[in-house]
Amino acid sequence: MGKHFLLEITEESFGYRRDEGKIAAEASLDGLYVIRTSVASESLSAERTVGAYKELSKVERAFRSLKTVDLKVRPIYHWLEDRVRAHVFLCMLAYYVEWHMRQKLKPILFEDEQRAAAESLRPPIVAPAPRSELAQRKDESKRTADGLPVQSFQSLLADLATLAKNLVRASGPNPSEFYMLTNPTDLQRRAFELLGVGPSP
Repeated sequence: MGKHFLLEITEESFGYRRDEGKIAAEASLDGLYVIRTSVASESLSAERTVGAYKELSKVERAFRSLKTVDLKVRPIYHWLEDRVRAHVFLCMLAYYVEWHMRQKLKPILFEDEQRAAAESLRPPIVAPAPRSELAQRKDESKRTADGLPVQSFQSLLADLATLAKNLVRASGPNPSEFYMLTNPTDLQRRAFELLGVGPSP
């Protein structure tokens, strides 16, 4: 705030007043910001520069996912440099797997499957990112195109975690053991289809 005031200090007094010129100049820029890059305009246009800046939210979400919500990279209980590097490498690898899972599971998540098409309809790059009509329908109905409940990534993982692989021991003169899987729900079956995998026996 100091830059907005003019101080008048003497041996016997202290006074201050608002610097109306500086206040008016700063007020004229309220709501505006400038994005500057060292990349040549031939390589990166002004629109693409703003688009890259707006994509920083993805990086911030990735770090949040790594540190807290999903992968919990911190706290690290390693002291040796090699072990710390290995721990962070495994967390990055886990995030890479998660990113691919999110891409494949988009039809049953609150993710926008047609984001690129929606982005192409955005008039200026500074406008809020639009959601496609399909994503808006999912948001409103909370249902997928095939009638399943739309999930967050965390709720879907929690649902998939309810699948169990039970070891069954049969008694009798010739006792035997075999594994029995719980029957997947429609949602779980759809998730496996999208991922291209299935519960293994």
